[in-house]
Amino acid sequence: MADDMGAAKERRILVAVDESEESMNALSWCLKNVLVSSSSSKDTLILLYVKPPRVVYSALDGTGYLFSSDIMETMQKYSNDIANCVIEKAKKMCREQFQDVKVETMIEHGDPRDVICQTAEQLHIDMLVMGSHGYGVIKRAFLGSVSNHCAQNVKCPVLIVKRPKSDSGSK
Repeated sequence: MADDMGAAKERRILVAVDESEESMNALSWCLKNVLVSSSSSKDTLILLYVKPPRVVYSALDGTGYLFSSDIMETMQKYSNDIANCVIEKAKKMCREQFQDVKVETMIEHGDPRDVICQTAEQLHIDMLVMGSHGYGVIKRAFLGSVSNHCAQNVKCPVLIVKRPKSDSGSK
């Protein structure tokens, strides 16, 4: 085995996950179509969950709400619980599909568009996989599209997995 020039290159694949069905669908699609069992040991899947910025209310914003430290701590714990639950669900899906795939997990905080792009660059990712919520033009204009932003701003190939047609409902 002195000559491993023909061996497949190890790929680092970043999969952005959140609590949506679309992100789990993207992960499932990636496991079925991007990884193949013969090369699964050559790939590392990095599951990234981004906790969005916390909305902070102050007595000066006119709402009159000022949260106590107990409430803020409870909100933070809830946010951490959601992140951990999503990551565990994604890891379980990976184990069920491929027992020998290398899986790393990351939980970051910030604007998902920026964090996903920064993480892909910092980790020298070979491919970014993410789901698409399938928003129409109007919703996308108001809410923005994380997948579109990432496709425009990362240097690696981006695979955006749309929801299956059977799940799209009536339009």
